[in-house]
Amino acid sequence: VDLLVCKHQGPSCCTRKMEESYQFAVKRETLHNIHSYSYELEHLISGHSDAFQDMFQYLLSFSQGHLSSLLEGTYSSLSRHALPHVNQLFSSLSLYLRGTNVSVEMAVHQFFNNLFPLAYTRLINPGIEGSMMMGSEMGDCLRMIRQDVNPFGPHPAVMAQELAGALGTGRQLGLALEEGLEVMNATEHVSLSKECVKGLVKMVYCSHCRGLTLIKPCVGYCLNVMRGCLASMSELDQPWRKYTSLLEQLTHAMAGHHYLELALLGVREHVNEALLYAQLHGPLITATVDKVCGLSTGEPTGMQPTSPEVTTSTVTSSSPLPSAAPSQPLPEQWLGQLAHLKSSFPLKPSKNNKHSLKTLSREFLMYLQRYKSFFAALPEMLCEGENVVDDSTCWSGDDVVESYTGRVVGNGLHAQRQNPEVKVRSPNPTLADIKERLERFNQETQERFPKLGQMEAWDELGSGETEESSTTDCDDEDGCQASGDGQGQTC
Repeated sequence: VDLLVCKHQGPSCCTRKMEESYQFAVKRETLHNIHSYSYELEHLISGHSDAFQDMFQYLLSFSQGHLSSLLEGTYSSLSRHALPHVNQLFSSLSLYLRGTNVSVEMAVHQFFNNLFPLAYTRLINPGIEGSMMMGSEMGDCLRMIRQDVNPFGPHPAVMAQELAGALGTGRQLGLALEEGLEVMNATEHVSLSKECVKGLVKMVYCSHCRGLTLIKPCVGYCLNVMRGCLASMSELDQPWRKYTSLLEQLTHAMAGHHYLELALLGVREHVNEALLYAQLHGPLITATVDKVCGLSTGEPTGMQPTSPEVTTSTVTSSSPLPSAAPSQPLPEQWLGQLAHLKSSFPLKPSKNNKHSLKTLSREFLMYLQRYKSFFAALPEMLCEGENVVDDSTCWSGDDVVESYTGRVVGNGLHAQRQNPEVKVRSPNPTLADIKERLERFNQETQERFPKLGQMEAWDELGSGETEESSTTDCDDEDGCQASGDGQGQTC
């Protein structure tokens, strides 16, 4: 029989047509097995990407409601006109967290630019609209000079800085998860080379041509075949390890010490302090505006010291919170507020709202540990279980042997020069491009966040414990088993 792959001395059970069928079958089976492992990792990334975005949007919505309640209850004279600008601010922040090219600093300053005419005519000089024509030109002038006049003191700049820092890491984490999905999608559509398919047929089906349908390949033999087939994919190992390390660091930077939550909760207090500052400095602000914008009303009401329009009873659910810079210890009021809000931070939209951003991050990092060496471990995973045997007899590709005597090579393109089973002629161009893209993303992330590696890591991960809670809070649907439960593939 004129066979191309399953050549041996003596009679054969196979035909050329059967050999071709084996090639289609083994290619389909191998790709299916690769996809079954990559699907787990892809599902981990995509599921947590959605969960993080849901959490971000929830926190934005809560912070927006927190600020709106302040304006409606404490600054009712301007709230109706200010709420559209609140919506615009948080819409910009939402787009930024989703990866859109939006400037947080610009969005914050635009919000305060729009807030200044309202504060000037309703807080600093209440009733001024009744004594003069406040046209669009006046409003435009006030918006244009806001940053020069500085009616809100340091609070807009501090708020912009805190939000840019906290939301920047959250945004980059979202972009990183999208990048990971792109890598996994690319690896799923990579085809197997002809040399690889021949090696797989020889390993899986050539024994059938000898009538040996129950014999399994030797472990070392299988490793050589799989490492040859996946040589280009194994080249992703080092950039992937670096990528997962950056994922960890970004997650720590975002969720550690409730950084992102505190920044968003702090918006309310920054705006409150800014409006108080404007009222307390009303006469000076009015005099400056009068000179620059040509406002002349005889004796503006704002020339008399204005009392801050702050009521002792508001419609907010709690007293205003003190702002805290990330480098400062967290005041007890903040921690109390976060403990009160903890029941409102969801892990998944469909679940009872019982999880915090840090709980979600901790769960993500626990699962991520299993996939740090995914691309290096994939050949070994494909050679585990019922596919191979390490007993006294196994298939070596040519015959039944007691043990495989060939040299077992390592991972990567360079190691395949010594591979006795599969010849690797050149790297896969698609995977080479993916490797270069991932390396570039890693470098850009490091350049943008140079202090990531200096972030303080949390206490041990995977213990199953979360702050003020235990594993009893988890259920099977959450998938939050401790890392020692032995479930799942550990790479």
